[in-house]
Amino acid sequence: MQTAVHKAFEDKRMILAALLERSQEARNEAFARIAQGAPRYQASGKGGTWDVVEIATGAVQGFAFSYRAALRFVDAMEAGAASKTGTRQ
Repeated sequence: MQTAVHKAFEDKRMILAALLERSQEARNEAFARIAQGAPRYQASGKGGTWDVVEIATGAVQGFAFSYRAALRFVDAMEAGAASKTGTRQ
């Protein structure tokens, strides 16, 4: 014998299912980021400019005058390094 479920309880169950689905997506994204590995380059602010620094050696690879340009430079350096090692990001 099955009992009827109250409407409010059923609504909450649907909300919880949606939250569980979103949290699963967030976990999957986090695991995908972990699988990518650590970044090789970072942008470091120096006064009015941004240096692009190789994290492993601390060597400055270039500079930019805006944060957005520095991040584009970092992305380009990461893509170049990934293509040389055979991995893709």
